[in-house]
Amino acid sequence: MNEPALLSARGIHKQYPMGAERVQALRGIDVDVMPGDFLALRGPSGSGKTTLINLLGLLDVPDQGHLLIEGRDSSTLSDNERTDLRRDRYGFVFQTFNLIPVLSAAENVGYPMLLKAEPLTDIETRAYELLAAVGLAGKEQARPDLLSGGQRQRVAIARALANKPAVIFADEPTASLDSHTADTILDLMGQLNKERGVAFVISTHDPRVVERAARVITLHDGSIVGPA
Repeated sequence: MNEPALLSARGIHKQYPMGAERVQALRGIDVDVMPGDFLALRGPSGSGKTTLINLLGLLDVPDQGHLLIEGRDSSTLSDNERTDLRRDRYGFVFQTFNLIPVLSAAENVGYPMLLKAEPLTDIETRAYELLAAVGLAGKEQARPDLLSGGQRQRVAIARALANKPAVIFADEPTASLDSHTADTILDLMGQLNKERGVAFVISTHDPRVVERAARVITLHDGSIVGPA
Protein backbone atom coordinates (compact mmCIF):
# COMPACT_ATOMS: atom_id res chain seq x y z
CA MET A 1 0.00 0.00 0.00
CA ASN A 2 1.35 3.44 -0.94
CA GLU A 3 2.24 5.83 1.87
CA PRO A 4 0.17 9.03 2.06
CA ALA A 5 1.84 12.28 1.03
CA LEU A 6 3.44 14.44 3.70
CA LEU A 7 2.25 17.49 1.77
CA SER A 8 -0.16 17.90 -1.13
CA ALA A 9 -0.57 21.26 -2.86
CA ARG A 10 -3.54 21.60 -5.19
CA GLY A 11 -4.28 24.62 -7.37
CA ILE A 12 -1.98 26.91 -5.35
CA HIS A 13 -1.90 30.58 -6.36
CA LYS A 14 0.08 33.37 -4.71
CA GLN A 15 0.40 37.07 -5.51
CA TYR A 16 2.60 39.76 -4.00
CA PRO A 17 2.21 43.56 -4.21
CA MET A 18 4.94 45.41 -6.08
CA GLY A 19 4.20 49.12 -5.98
CA ALA A 20 0.81 49.65 -7.59
CA GLU A 21 1.00 46.27 -9.32
CA ARG A 22 0.48 42.72 -8.10
CA VAL A 23 2.96 40.04 -9.21
CA GLN A 24 1.66 36.51 -9.74
CA ALA A 25 4.29 34.37 -8.00
CA LEU A 26 2.51 31.00 -8.34
CA ARG A 27 -0.17 29.98 -10.82
CA GLY A 28 -2.19 26.87 -10.03
CA ILE A 29 0.60 24.67 -8.63
CA ASP A 30 -0.04 20.96 -7.95
CA VAL A 31 2.73 19.04 -6.15
CA ASP A 32 3.08 16.23 -3.62
CA VAL A 33 5.93 15.68 -1.17
CA MET A 34 6.23 12.02 -0.23
CA PRO A 35 7.97 10.42 2.77
CA GLY A 36 11.68 10.06 2.02
CA ASP A 37 11.48 12.29 -1.07
CA PHE A 38 14.53 14.07 -2.49
CA LEU A 39 12.85 16.74 -4.60
CA ALA A 40 14.55 19.59 -6.45
CA LEU A 41 12.66 22.71 -7.52
CA ARG A 42 14.56 24.34 -10.35
CA GLY A 43 13.97 27.40 -12.49
CA PRO A 44 15.28 30.92 -13.11
CA SER A 45 15.12 33.71 -10.55
CA GLY A 46 11.53 34.85 -10.16
CA SER A 47 10.09 31.49 -11.22
CA GLY A 48 8.40 30.90 -7.84
CA LYS A 49 10.78 28.41 -6.20
CA THR A 50 11.21 30.26 -2.91
CA THR A 51 7.53 31.16 -2.76
CA LEU A 52 6.63 27.48 -3.13
CA ILE A 53 9.15 26.48 -0.44
CA ASN A 54 7.64 29.08 1.91
CA LEU A 55 4.10 27.86 1.28
CA LEU A 56 4.94 24.17 1.67
CA GLY A 57 6.86 24.96 4.86
CA LEU A 58 3.92 26.93 6.32
CA LEU A 59 5.94 30.15 6.37
CA ASP A 60 3.27 31.76 4.15
CA VAL A 61 -0.30 31.05 3.05
CA PRO A 62 -1.72 30.69 -0.49
CA ASP A 63 -4.24 33.14 -1.94
CA GLN A 64 -6.11 30.29 -3.62
CA GLY A 65 -5.95 26.51 -3.60
CA HIS A 66 -5.41 23.95 -0.87
CA LEU A 67 -2.37 22.67 0.98
CA LEU A 68 -2.95 19.36 2.74
CA ILE A 69 -0.65 18.50 5.64
CA GLU A 70 -0.69 14.70 5.95
CA GLY A 71 -4.31 14.86 4.80
CA ARG A 72 -5.40 17.91 6.81
CA ASP A 73 -6.25 21.18 5.06
CA SER A 74 -3.73 23.78 6.27
CA SER A 75 -6.43 26.47 6.19
CA THR A 76 -8.01 24.82 9.24
CA LEU A 77 -4.83 25.16 11.31
CA SER A 78 -4.51 27.80 14.00
CA ASP A 79 -1.39 29.98 14.19
CA ASN A 80 -0.18 27.90 17.14
CA GLU A 81 -0.72 24.64 15.24
CA ARG A 82 1.23 26.01 12.25
CA THR A 83 4.05 27.06 14.58
CA ASP A 84 4.12 23.63 16.22
CA LEU A 85 4.25 21.88 12.84
CA ARG A 86 7.16 24.04 11.68
CA ARG A 87 8.98 23.30 14.92
CA ASP A 88 8.23 19.59 15.20
CA ARG A 89 7.79 18.24 11.66
CA TYR A 90 9.85 20.55 9.44
CA GLY A 91 13.45 21.69 9.26
CA PHE A 92 14.77 24.67 7.30
CA VAL A 93 18.15 25.33 5.68
CA PHE A 94 18.84 28.68 4.03
CA GLN A 95 21.44 30.06 1.63
CA THR A 96 22.62 32.54 4.28
CA PHE A 97 22.69 29.91 7.07
CA ASN A 98 20.60 32.05 9.52
CA LEU A 99 22.64 31.03 12.54
CA ILE A 100 22.49 33.08 15.74
CA PRO A 101 25.93 34.74 15.85
CA VAL A 102 26.28 34.96 19.65
CA LEU A 103 25.55 31.25 20.15
CA SER A 104 27.99 28.36 19.76
CA ALA A 105 27.44 25.65 17.16
CA ALA A 106 25.95 23.36 19.82
CA GLU A 107 23.68 26.15 21.12
CA ASN A 108 22.46 26.91 17.59
CA VAL A 109 21.65 23.24 17.03
CA GLY A 110 19.97 22.97 20.41
CA TYR A 111 17.79 26.06 19.99
CA PRO A 112 14.80 24.29 18.35
CA MET A 113 14.83 21.74 21.18
CA LEU A 114 14.96 24.57 23.72
CA LEU A 115 11.75 25.93 22.18
CA LYS A 116 10.13 22.57 23.00
CA ALA A 117 11.35 22.87 26.61
CA GLU A 118 13.39 19.67 26.36
CA PRO A 119 15.67 18.93 29.34
CA LEU A 120 18.96 20.81 28.98
CA THR A 121 21.08 17.67 29.37
CA ASP A 122 19.11 15.98 26.56
CA ILE A 123 19.50 19.06 24.36
CA GLU A 124 23.27 19.14 24.81
CA THR A 125 23.62 15.40 24.18
CA ARG A 126 21.57 15.50 20.98
CA ALA A 127 23.27 18.67 19.73
CA TYR A 128 26.68 17.02 20.11
CA GLU A 129 25.40 13.84 18.39
CA LEU A 130 24.00 15.82 15.46
CA LEU A 131 27.17 17.88 15.03
CA ALA A 132 29.17 14.65 14.96
CA ALA A 133 26.73 13.24 12.38
CA VAL A 134 27.41 16.19 10.06
CA GLY A 135 31.18 15.97 10.55
CA LEU A 136 31.67 18.73 13.11
CA ALA A 137 32.81 16.82 16.19
CA GLY A 138 35.19 19.10 18.05
CA LYS A 139 33.52 22.30 16.78
CA GLU A 140 30.67 22.29 19.30
CA GLN A 141 31.77 25.46 21.14
CA ALA A 142 32.78 27.43 18.04
CA ARG A 143 30.68 30.45 17.17
CA PRO A 144 29.58 30.96 13.54
CA ASP A 145 32.19 33.65 12.81
CA LEU A 146 34.95 31.11 13.50
CA LEU A 147 33.52 28.57 11.04
CA SER A 148 33.88 28.33 7.28
CA GLY A 149 30.84 28.66 5.02
CA GLY A 150 30.62 24.91 4.61
CA GLN A 151 30.88 24.37 8.35
CA ARG A 152 28.14 26.92 9.00
CA GLN A 153 25.89 25.15 6.52
CA ARG A 154 26.58 21.86 8.32
CA VAL A 155 25.52 23.50 11.59
CA ALA A 156 22.35 24.69 9.85
CA ILE A 157 21.63 21.14 8.66
CA ALA A 158 22.25 19.75 12.14
CA ARG A 159 19.87 22.37 13.55
CA ALA A 160 17.25 21.43 10.94
CA LEU A 161 17.49 17.82 12.17
CA ALA A 162 17.15 18.73 15.85
CA ASN A 163 13.48 17.83 16.31
CA LYS A 164 13.58 14.79 13.99
CA PRO A 165 11.64 16.37 11.12
CA ALA A 166 9.79 14.49 8.43
CA VAL A 167 10.95 16.98 5.78
CA ILE A 168 13.70 19.57 5.43
CA PHE A 169 13.17 22.58 3.16
CA ALA A 170 16.40 23.99 1.73
CA ASP A 171 16.36 27.28 -0.18
CA GLU A 172 19.43 27.53 -2.45
CA PRO A 173 21.61 25.75 0.14
CA THR A 174 24.71 25.59 -2.10
CA ALA A 175 24.59 29.09 -3.57
CA SER A 176 27.03 30.62 -1.04
CA LEU A 177 29.48 27.72 -1.19
CA ASP A 178 32.45 26.90 -3.39
CA SER A 179 32.20 23.89 -5.69
CA HIS A 180 33.99 21.38 -3.45
CA THR A 181 32.07 22.44 -0.34
CA ALA A 182 28.76 22.34 -2.23
CA ASP A 183 29.47 18.76 -3.31
CA THR A 184 30.26 17.82 0.30
CA ILE A 185 27.00 19.37 1.57
CA LEU A 186 25.00 17.57 -1.11
CA ASP A 187 26.69 14.29 -0.19
CA LEU A 188 25.64 14.90 3.41
CA MET A 189 22.03 15.65 2.44
CA GLY A 190 21.88 12.52 0.32
CA GLN A 191 23.29 10.45 3.17
CA LEU A 192 20.74 11.84 5.66
CA ASN A 193 17.96 11.20 3.17
CA LYS A 194 18.93 7.56 2.72
CA GLU A 195 19.98 6.72 6.28
CA ARG A 196 17.41 8.70 8.27
CA GLY A 197 14.55 8.77 5.78
CA VAL A 198 14.27 12.56 5.97
CA ALA A 199 12.57 14.07 2.92
CA PHE A 200 14.31 17.04 1.29
CA VAL A 201 12.69 19.76 -0.83
CA ILE A 202 15.44 21.92 -2.34
CA SER A 203 15.04 25.07 -4.44
CA THR A 204 18.09 25.52 -6.62
CA HIS A 205 19.90 26.90 -9.64
CA ASP A 206 22.65 24.33 -9.10
CA PRO A 207 22.79 21.53 -11.72
CA ARG A 208 24.54 19.30 -9.17
CA VAL A 209 21.43 19.34 -7.00
CA VAL A 210 19.30 18.44 -10.02
CA GLU A 211 21.60 15.54 -10.90
CA ARG A 212 21.29 14.06 -7.41
CA ALA A 213 17.56 14.56 -6.94
CA ALA A 214 15.16 11.63 -7.15
CA ARG A 215 12.51 13.99 -8.56
CA VAL A 216 12.78 17.37 -10.28
CA ILE A 217 10.08 19.98 -10.83
CA THR A 218 10.82 22.84 -13.22
CA LEU A 219 9.12 26.18 -12.58
CA HIS A 220 8.81 29.15 -14.93
CA ASP A 221 6.84 32.33 -14.24
CA GLY A 222 5.02 30.66 -11.36
CA SER A 223 3.91 27.57 -13.28
CA ILE A 224 5.20 24.02 -13.43
CA VAL A 225 6.50 23.51 -16.96
CA GLY A 226 7.75 19.97 -16.55
CA PRO A 227 9.98 17.49 -14.76
CA ALA A 228 13.61 16.94 -15.68
